[in-house]
Amino acid sequence: MKNNESKTRTQPSTLTQADCDLPSFRKLVERTADPAHYPHAHAIERNIPIYDGQELAALVRNDAERAVAVKSELCALLADGPGVAVFRGAMDDPGVLDQASSVFGRIIDEERRTQSGGGDHFAKPGANDRVWNALEKHCLEDPGNFARYYANPVIALLARAWLGPAYQVTAQVNRVNPGGGAQAPHRDYHLGFQSPDAMAHYPRHVHQLSPMLTLQGAVAHVDMPLESGPTLFLPYSQTYLAGYLAVTRPDFVEYFHAHHVQLPLSRGDMVFFNPALIHAAGANRSRDIGRLANLLQISSAFGRAMETVNRTRMCAALYSALGTLKSENILDLEGIGNTVAACAEGYSFPTNLDRDPPLHNLAPRTQAQLMHEALDERWSEHLFVEALLAQDARKKGE
Repeated sequence: MKNNESKTRTQPSTLTQADCDLPSFRKLVERTADPAHYPHAHAIERNIPIYDGQELAALVRNDAERAVAVKSELCALLADGPGVAVFRGAMDDPGVLDQASSVFGRIIDEERRTQSGGGDHFAKPGANDRVWNALEKHCLEDPGNFARYYANPVIALLARAWLGPAYQVTAQVNRVNPGGGAQAPHRDYHLGFQSPDAMAHYPRHVHQLSPMLTLQGAVAHVDMPLESGPTLFLPYSQTYLAGYLAVTRPDFVEYFHAHHVQLPLSRGDMVFFNPALIHAAGANRSRDIGRLANLLQISSAFGRAMETVNRTRMCAALYSALGTLKSENILDLEGIGNTVAACAEGYSFPTNLDRDPPLHNLAPRTQAQLMHEALDERWSEHLFVEALLAQDARKKGE
């Protein structure tokens, strides 16, 4: 017992790229999904369970006992199983789907005309047509279609199975046009949008927790044969604790490219996956397919603070006093950093990605980064407050 306690105490609380071990990773991902673990799936293709979306929704709706079993199966699949599943025909009304596609097309055309929107987290700008905050834009453009689209029981089933009730839906439409290149392999929000240096500051339990706070999904709005580049997945990769850091290493990237799996999707299919699953949108090598998908990012109700705080107003009030304390050496750099952390928003999200896109980094500049820059460069209070309010307006989409 003493030896075990000693090992627990001396294990570093954080992870680094040195903790990434490819042989250990391979032992986790080189598994074969057992059909017995997924009794409600119709098939398993390339380690990805395939469900009939409408059949599953009807089963859950009409049989309370079976609903518990289905949710448990899906939760285990996402957590410790392959980490990804396809739901065939999940959006079963082609009229609703086509109308939504028309809405998205109009938004894309307008944003092209006005040169707004665009950018991507893991692909070069211009490789696709990206509609940020497609959820709100869809709702405002066509409320009736929005209602019928998001009334879909499969979306709700997966969200409740993984996150429980009171979840929050966001969505970004992505149209990868012929010739559009592939994304770099990655994990998703939250930790997946941080730099390797930033990730290394988060303790191990946060690496475990991050995937539990969101669910990734996609609705196929067109048929997606392999040449159009549907998403590449590495089943079971979400089970590797150091995976957020591992995916930034060349040896792991090389392994992903050699071992990923890819399935064609039909219009109306959905795919849902654990955000820690290593994946990447594929290259569109087709001649005439605009690969249109509505990317769903569904968040836990618990990813929020208890109180609402006007941090913009606090930063404006604090800046002059903090500058004086710094110049008079009353507070050292550590003390200044601690104060900024208590006052300013240190996280890039949520933001309005139309106005505040991640064009040069994975995430836009934070309020805390802006404040540190101003303090380091000794901006005037007027200049800082002006920049602070402009940043705040961008994040709110004003």
